[in-house]
Amino acid sequence: MTDERRLVVTGKMMRVPIALIAAGAIALIGGLVWAPERTWMNLLVDGFFVLSLGVSCLFFFGSQRLASSRWSVPIRRIPEAFSLVLPFAAGLMVVLAFGFRVLYEWTEPEKLVEKQALIRAGREIYLAPMFVYIRMIAVVALWIFFALRIRRISLASDASREAGLRAFPRLNRYAAIFTPLFAITFTAAAYDWLISLDAKWFSTMFSVYVFAGTNVQGIAAIALATVVLKRKKLFGPSGRFVNDDLVQTLGTMMLAFSTFWGYIWVCQYLLIWYGNIPEEVTYYMVRSSGPWLPVFLGGFVISWIIPFFTLLPRNNKRSWRVMAAMSVLVLLGRWLDLYIMVMPSRWPSPRFGIIELAMAAGTGGLIYLVFIRGLSRAPLISPHDPVLAVRSAHDHHGHGEAS
Repeated sequence: MTDERRLVVTGKMMRVPIALIAAGAIALIGGLVWAPERTWMNLLVDGFFVLSLGVSCLFFFGSQRLASSRWSVPIRRIPEAFSLVLPFAAGLMVVLAFGFRVLYEWTEPEKLVEKQALIRAGREIYLAPMFVYIRMIAVVALWIFFALRIRRISLASDASREAGLRAFPRLNRYAAIFTPLFAITFTAAAYDWLISLDAKWFSTMFSVYVFAGTNVQGIAAIALATVVLKRKKLFGPSGRFVNDDLVQTLGTMMLAFSTFWGYIWVCQYLLIWYGNIPEEVTYYMVRSSGPWLPVFLGGFVISWIIPFFTLLPRNNKRSWRVMAAMSVLVLLGRWLDLYIMVMPSRWPSPRFGIIELAMAAGTGGLIYLVFIRGLSRAPLISPHDPVLAVRSAHDHHGHGEAS
């Protein structure tokens, strides 16, 4: 299954994800015929899930480079491969554009009626349909550019030791440019695709809240892939760098940032509840009452309470089985969180049926297929990364002294 630190994708590995993608496509087409509003909303949930996964892994790569992190270097190919889902996420969002009139009031500006002239003028400008489309296209195009450019430089570094040395500062420069741009563009993306579902509602913490969930999503995906690849012994001779300490660090990050998400979840709710301003409370009135209340609280339990108490002990963060389970749970919690953001804007009660299950399964199949194909096109551990070269030399020197 491997060829010297390289994942080999077999036909058997592709059958299940292709079948899931086919099931999702059938559910999408059938849903657009029989339940168009429900289908468009599910496509928004699933499309944004793929989009946020790709950009969160790109952010993970960039933030690690800016922090001069050494521990994550052996697994850098994992976030690189996940970032390759961004072009496919863009394709899903292009399809979603045909349903914008069903989802968004701003597609018909005359519906954005406000009593206050200043608020009306601001929203009429910012939510002008052409302006929104330009922002959406620009944001996704920028993310795809950085993902493909970083990937190209990374692959070029495998050619030789000199190529690895040349690529190292170039990757750092792209990380330094992308990371602040990510903060700006992700804020716009969160508003345009999610908060504008209810164009009259607003929250100054919403973009931070969405970012917190997105960041945990990326960490969970990277942790899950790392554990699975390590258990299958696919990292080759350099696999000693992907050890229990690295897995523990991923577990610590998942624990920390899921707690950050939980903190923002509570703060946003409490501030709006305490302020009790009619324009703000509408969002939570629907989600924290009636049939939506169990789903609303269940999302909090899945995304924070269970991971928090499970990952507190050190041994659990070093357990491959526990880390895999918690990664899957956090990813499910992230999907449910997006579901809670989107669906109550149109529905008085939650619905989980064949459309939701099939489209979500198709999304999972798409991510898995793109990920393994991207991962197979390069060694799992870059053979000429200067950081790993120094670590290898240090280990060799240490063993020499010991002997």
